[in-house]
Amino acid sequence: MAQTAIIVPCRLESTRFPRKLLHMIRGKPLVLWVAERIAREAPEFPLWFAVDHELLRDCVAGAGFRALMTAPSHQTGTDRLAEANRAVRADFVVNVQADEPLVTGAQIRMLARLLSGGAPMATLATAFRRAADFTNPNQVKVVLAMAARRALFFSRSPIPFARDRGGAVDDAWVNAHACYKHLGLYGYSDELLQKYATLPPGRLEQIEKLEQLRVLENGYEIACDITEDPTIGVDTPEDAVLFERSIGA
Repeated sequence: MAQTAIIVPCRLESTRFPRKLLHMIRGKPLVLWVAERIAREAPEFPLWFAVDHELLRDCVAGAGFRALMTAPSHQTGTDRLAEANRAVRADFVVNVQADEPLVTGAQIRMLARLLSGGAPMATLATAFRRAADFTNPNQVKVVLAMAARRALFFSRSPIPFARDRGGAVDDAWVNAHACYKHLGLYGYSDELLQKYATLPPGRLEQIEKLEQLRVLENGYEIACDITEDPTIGVDTPEDAVLFERSIGA
């Protein structure tokens, strides 16, 4: 039977939120909130952390999780995953981001099902509810094919563009027009994962700074399913505050 593993790529430095994975939230680093969440939500999958620094390795391994040191020179998390899976040797890899502390087991299993169905790469999306989020360039949009759950394009721009409104949208418009937010959760076949590092960076990838566009630009399909599970990606200190509030008392 093909093996599916979860590998979490971890980079110490972050431009918008320096060393965010070690940021303490109620006495625990963010990366350990993620680790414990994954272990609790999807215990059936082996779990690894692909790290680029000894501080992250010591943090993760000290809490009982498996860590693999990877080259600090990797330009993308996908490149880091590819190196890590040469050691793990899984047939399929589910990539949970190290700053997604509300990932659910249902989301992880959804990606695993898409991969076992033959998709070379898989990801998830959720519906936008607020115009302010839809127009925020830090929240990535994805447009989907109508029949097959397949990603057509990803962008930081608000797509689809409301031409008849001059781009001016409100919450009602966003809710009525199936506008989807891309979530930073991926799945890969090992074949595509190892191929990824050899693919030339795409023109659109370099413009948008979205590594998944490299896959589309090189002719591969990305399966995409819809999740309604809530999520908070911690990209800024303000996001960390929102996550802490979500935990409750």
